[in-house]
Amino acid sequence: MRRLFHHWLVLSFVTFAQLCLFPRLSVAQDSDQPKIRFVRNPDPAPDFQLTGLDGKPFTLAGAKGKVILLNFWATWCGPCRAEIPDLVELQNKYKDRLQILSLVVDDDDQDAIKKFVAGSSINYPVAVATDDIRIQYGGIAALPTSFVLDSEGRVVQKHEGLRNPVLYETEIRSLLGLPIGQIRVETFEDTGEVFLKHADRASELPGVDLSKLTPEQKTVALHKFNAETCTCGCTYTLAQCRIYDRGCKVSQAATAKIIAALTAASSGAAAAPSKKQK
Repeated sequence: MRRLFHHWLVLSFVTFAQLCLFPRLSVAQDSDQPKIRFVRNPDPAPDFQLTGLDGKPFTLAGAKGKVILLNFWATWCGPCRAEIPDLVELQNKYKDRLQILSLVVDDDDQDAIKKFVAGSSINYPVAVATDDIRIQYGGIAALPTSFVLDSEGRVVQKHEGLRNPVLYETEIRSLLGLPIGQIRVETFEDTGEVFLKHADRASELPGVDLSKLTPEQKTVALHKFNAETCTCGCTYTLAQCRIYDRGCKVSQAATAKIIAALTAASSGAAAAPSKKQK
């Protein structure tokens, strides 16, 4: 079995190497010191009442006092399968203070999922995610998606896609108050990247060019983005849809139309005085 702490010691200081693998793990512009980031003033994670594949209650409350890694995945998802051995090892290593909770989004029958779980030697609870839970956690646009919860049950970070286990372990150790070497811990304001409900805090949105707007126009545009619902069928606001689905052409076109209307209105207002002067 691989020794994750050995990996942590080696990789975090000799490389942190592939920092490009970690969108939220970056190097400060003024130094080579790596850092991890947690949400400032985090929200409590939405709890749920499920029954695990083992027949036992499956809740966040049942892991109270522990750091929680809430992992959404599917048996057909290659990256999800690839990270299972690392999650198993993390659960073994920090079993007294960490609880990994696994929510599978497969539509297959539970017997097939149980067979896969048993064959993968998964040592943490697994339950089938309901649509309601997926919505509460922002729709889960990518798999795997993992939410990191502190010991008070608050969501401090979210990761989409396959991640280096070093990142997870460093975050877990930090939340547990264990040494993480020279890695810096920073906090950030959630503007929708962790919970979509906070998209109204965003000052920038993926694929939306606000550079030609005045500060006043930008405020108006962002208000409209958060007030109008995207018509792509996602039921989110335009701002939430841009964060949730960067490839959505509907929200991209709608936000562009709002920006165009604001710039056109501004141009018309500027032209009016010059006509009077003539």
